Amino acid sequence: MRVIITGASGFIGTRIIPFLKKQKVELLLVGRDTDKLKALFPQDQVTSYADLKKRARGYHALVHLAVMNNDKSDSIDQFRDANVILLSEVLNAVRSAGVKLFINTTTLHSARGRHVSNYAQTKWEGEKRLSEIDDIAVINIRLPAVYGSTFAGKLANLSKLPAFLSPIAFKVLASLKPTVNVDLVAEEILNSLGKVTSLETIVSDRQHNNQVYQAIKRILDLTFVLLVVLVFWWVLLTAWLAVKLTSPGPGIFAQTRIGKNGGNFTCYKFRTMLQGTEIAGTHELTTDSVTTVGYFLRKTKIDELPQIWNILKGEMSLVGPRPCLPNQRKLIKKRIELGVLDVCGGITGWAQIQGVDMADPCRLAKLDSEYLVLRTVFLDLKIILATAIGRGQGDRVR
Repeated sequence: MRVIITGASGFIGTRIIPFLKKQKVELLLVGRDTDKLKALFPQDQVTSYADLKKRARGYHALVHLAVMNNDKSDSIDQFRDANVILLSEVLNAVRSAGVKLFINTTTLHSARGRHVSNYAQTKWEGEKRLSEIDDIAVINIRLPAVYGSTFAGKLANLSKLPAFLSPIAFKVLASLKPTVNVDLVAEEILNSLGKVTSLETIVSDRQHNNQVYQAIKRILDLTFVLLVVLVFWWVLLTAWLAVKLTSPGPGIFAQTRIGKNGGNFTCYKFRTMLQGTEIAGTHELTTDSVTTVGYFLRKTKIDELPQIWNILKGEMSLVGPRPCLPNQRKLIKKRIELGVLDVCGGITGWAQIQGVDMADPCRLAKLDSEYLVLRTVFLDLKIILATAIGRGQGDRVR
């Protein structure tokens, strides 16, 4: 495969080019300073932006890494020159040359109008320009802060810390804001080279191996358990009595759910359905199945409180993808494809506070996956707060 790369001399470029070469990808490197590129990569083809249109013929894809990054304090016009005008020039050149795929590395902050800086604003403008064309496939790869064996951009200050302290400080910072190792970026770019349709993807570490995040998350879980047991024990007792006294059947409902790594576990809830209701997704049932008390418990999410036992056992977390039933095969398949089952399910989650439930399995799995790539301590707290003020009221019956 033949691939063009702009911004090859940058932090990401210098680290992904050796990776792509190991995969037998033939590269054409583009930059303003061709002498610098030749010195860095003496074995590769090099060209200037002025000659790109002529040299691009016969190449399958372009990976656009050239950028004025967010660690600069230049004017909006200078950012626009680098992140919009240059992008447009490169786009026009490769379109004329018959290149079929444009891979654009961009930022999380340009999505959903979060223009928190000149960098984010101009990256969004560049994406808007890409969305206006339809004769070349465009893949936007959204990246948080990128790091490798060293740090760059806003993470560069970590390199100034003592060697023993830098990794610890990074783990703390990464628990608060998404980050991504440059090796994962390289793998995503390689995977994207085989695609022929326009799409958008987010790449991050997903908090894998971040012991600080995992510790804080567990502390939040156990704090919630203690709060329920020590302060709201009367709510548990009242709910159990209300269920028992108003309809035949047990107060606690136990049901098999799909947990971490696709394994089964028993999930506990206050019973909100009539005894004998079929085992099916809530969205497949009607309101006739819900008891009067059950309606209130579901609306307030009190019915979920017995899951503190699942949290104590490590089968669930306070925040995470909602565990589904073993017979919800479409959702399970999609979650496996997107890596959602790599983590424990939660009492509430990113999809739930946005009003998406198991009636829409594809969208639900997509939002579950989005949570995994974006999750931080701050995002978990945001989801908890949103749930506490009334969002995320669970799956709805018909």
